[in-house]
Amino acid sequence: MSLLEVEDVVVQFGGVTAVDHASFVAEAGRITGLIGPNGAGKTTCFNVITGLQRPNQGKVRFEGRAITRLPVHRRSRRGICRTFQRLEAFGSLTVRDNVRVARDIHRGVVGLVRPASADVDGLLERVGIAEYAAERADSIPTGVARLLELARCLAAEPKLLLLDEPSSGLDESETDAFGELLAELAAEGRGILMVEHDMDLVMSVCDDIHVLDFGRVIASGSPTEVRADPAVQKAYLGYSDEPADPAHAADHTHADLPAVELTQEIRLEGAHR
Repeated sequence: MSLLEVEDVVVQFGGVTAVDHASFVAEAGRITGLIGPNGAGKTTCFNVITGLQRPNQGKVRFEGRAITRLPVHRRSRRGICRTFQRLEAFGSLTVRDNVRVARDIHRGVVGLVRPASADVDGLLERVGIAEYAAERADSIPTGVARLLELARCLAAEPKLLLLDEPSSGLDESETDAFGELLAELAAEGRGILMVEHDMDLVMSVCDDIHVLDFGRVIASGSPTEVRADPAVQKAYLGYSDEPADPAHAADHTHADLPAVELTQEIRLEGAHR
């Protein structure tokens, strides 16, 4: 049984189909990537999973139980927590107080009786932003704010983390450290589902990847399998390594790219879509 199961989900806005019969899973103890060009339906899928968007069709299961009709707060109580592509910190509060609020909301009355297991300063230390603890959240760099959102999620002691473009604003060394942190969190038994355009990060940390294009899942598998999939190559770069009609051979300008260069091309293309 998978930790999270998304089954045949359809989301329509008027005459536009944003998610088109999408099905995928995320496992406990593994990092799962949900990738695709901008507008592919990734964030809409996150909204369906967390209860911000009611699907027109399909089901969502968490730990084997249907949650499709549960409100947001009840899904959160069951162990689902997410970050947002658009930063959602309390700007007038300090970094420490942002995490404290998340911890207190999660612990409720119990927090008044006994200390929380998710220590606020310990969480800031773990995600690498302890030096910003006393700073107002609206004054910190974007990359730090991304890590603050992760710390707030961890304060809720989640079973499943949904991270929407979490490396945005991080430099190369910070991204490397972030990848190591994700691996540690997954090793502790959490499931992680990540929307991310940085393909270097995705390919290095994800155990499984699902690729969306125009709302449909066009490929699923390991990083190696997904990177070699012709449908994925077409979705990102407009070409495929499959044998081409000689009359159109000139159109396949990237066909001989080695794997490392292909990953870089995908990363750059995704970043500019």
